[in-house]
Amino acid sequence: MMSLRIRLLSYLLVEDLEDEDILEMLSVPRRNTHNIFTKRTEEGYFKILINNHLQADERMFSEFFRLSKVQFQFVSSLINEDLKKLSSNYIPYPITGDEKLALTLRFLATGESYHSLRFQYRISVSEISRIIKQTLAVLKEKLVPLFLPNISKEGLEEKSNEYYVKWNFPNCIGTIDGKHVRIRCPMKSSSLYYNYKGFFSIVLLAVVDANYKFMFIDVGSYGKEGDSGIFEKSTLGKAFFNGTLLPPPRRLPNSQLLLPHVLIGDDAFKLHPNMMKPYQKEDALANNIKGTFNYRLCRARRTSENAFGILSQVFRVFYTPINLLPETVDNVIVVSCCLHNMMREGYLSRSGRANYELDPTEALPTENLIPLRATGGYANVKGFTVRSTFASYFVEEGKVSWQESSVHKTDRS
Repeated sequence: MMSLRIRLLSYLLVEDLEDEDILEMLSVPRRNTHNIFTKRTEEGYFKILINNHLQADERMFSEFFRLSKVQFQFVSSLINEDLKKLSSNYIPYPITGDEKLALTLRFLATGESYHSLRFQYRISVSEISRIIKQTLAVLKEKLVPLFLPNISKEGLEEKSNEYYVKWNFPNCIGTIDGKHVRIRCPMKSSSLYYNYKGFFSIVLLAVVDANYKFMFIDVGSYGKEGDSGIFEKSTLGKAFFNGTLLPPPRRLPNSQLLLPHVLIGDDAFKLHPNMMKPYQKEDALANNIKGTFNYRLCRARRTSENAFGILSQVFRVFYTPINLLPETVDNVIVVSCCLHNMMREGYLSRSGRANYELDPTEALPTENLIPLRATGGYANVKGFTVRSTFASYFVEEGKVSWQESSVHKTDRS
């Protein structure tokens, strides 16, 4: 029994085991491999369901894995070399790279516990833990350079053009938002991950483009840091505020006004010449110019909310508290964002369009992906000037025909 406890302690230090599985290991003496796991190649999901049925149906395959068959094969080709394991006398039929990818994608798509997945795939809990941890690490290494690459100033100018065409907000390179991703309390973490909503979380900070794609992400900040301080300390924030990232100022369309390129945020961020946020609600209700600005800004900022909505609807792991080690949760978030971008681009899809769109009839998670606290802190004086200039532009040279009625509807609500 003592050796079992020593073995369990080593698992706790390196593996993402669930509470129920820990209790099971403590209470049940070690024994030979259960017969259910020896039938993996004959009765497991990969053999019975995936190979025998889903491979013949593109739509059901995509529903199950979230990726099309071609996308699955592409991702598999990137990681197979790192995940393959040679057969031996001890393990004549090792788990293949495709099986590991299938298991990991299904975990991201559903958020099912390892305890549940072991019955489906005929793989033990401890092995599932190792597989998902390893596969996520390899996926992160291979996918980030392809789907979350560094972007140049010229690329940001193109993003700005897209924002103006699609969302009628000039000089906007993207919208910034942050969410608390709910996790189980890590061991010996004290209050580091405890946020203002009263649960434990890791923060995902993201900049989203006009097509709901993630341009930049910062993952891993503690839940207690739920304000604009996360952005200021991030690599993105440092490049943003020291001026090394943004393109130079540009004249607004149909105007002689020269304004800087900006990010759009909410009240969780500080007003800055390169960071626009809405006016206070009372001010917007009392002033038509400020109300119009708020409407145009909030309309453009919808891209970030929709991006997070699509991410959580596709990858249901975000619907429940994630019971993994913090570093593994970081990889879950990064890999999910990469796969989200791949699907938004319609990468390798037959139609060239995004695999998934937001379903407005489906309720989003209310206990996960929680917004950051609305405490932006002190504003930059020049930020007020830039915001006022944008506000005046939206009711003069930049006015659009439908904004007046839309603003009044927003005010009444």
